Amino acid sequence: MAKLLVVEDDELLRDALAAQLRYAGHQAEAVDDGEQALQALGQGQFDATVLDLGLPGMDGLNVLDWIRQRAPALPVLILTARDGIDDRVAGLQRGADDYLTKPFEMSELIARIASLLRRSKLPAFLPTLGNDATPSATAATDDLRLDPDIPRAWLGGEPTELTQREWELLGLLVAHTGQVVSRDAVFAVWQSSSGAEPLQSNALEVYVHRLRRKLNDSPWGIRNIRGLGYMLERQHSGLERTFGAVS
Repeated sequence: MAKLLVVEDDELLRDALAAQLRYAGHQAEAVDDGEQALQALGQGQFDATVLDLGLPGMDGLNVLDWIRQRAPALPVLILTARDGIDDRVAGLQRGADDYLTKPFEMSELIARIASLLRRSKLPAFLPTLGNDATPSATAATDDLRLDPDIPRAWLGGEPTELTQREWELLGLLVAHTGQVVSRDAVFAVWQSSSGAEPLQSNALEVYVHRLRRKLNDSPWGIRNIRGLGYMLERQHSGLERTFGAVS
């Protein structure tokens, strides 16, 4: 059983979401605006959050920013009635793990929540890249490491929090360092680990862009091999680093 927070201003939908999640065996707490969401998140430990973007007062994206600053590994599924792809991409860029566009089938939401919860407990594909020393917050190393238990990487001895999908994507790239990882391979991994429908194709670029930003101060870069996929490689010069960041 997971403890879930539902943030939705529509009373009928909010009550239905909470009821269905409880029927599915979860503990669900429901609030109707952003301020209440921050208060609930600040007072309790949750396993995942269902977050509506169109909230009164504090926008759902601002709530998402707050979550990512304070609980970067918390799975977040956003709900939006907005039709534009830009709104959905904005949610992913700000750190959401998945999204559903209203109207949606309740069974699909339950399945997506279950997949987020499963992914949150998966180990990384490969725990280290570089030497075999135990990661330390004070270690003077430029190696890239993946935490085997939670969505986190170590860059130069410093921890960097990742979302669940970022962790899975980086794990796949680390496991094939110096080799091209196809787009289909990434979606296959996401599909096999979640059991739900994969994200739209252009969402992959969003996650690659986010990982590049997090790797920016490290000697590692993600190169776009046009028409083939992506490759994680060590950058040795400013020219190579720049080339590795081209998408």
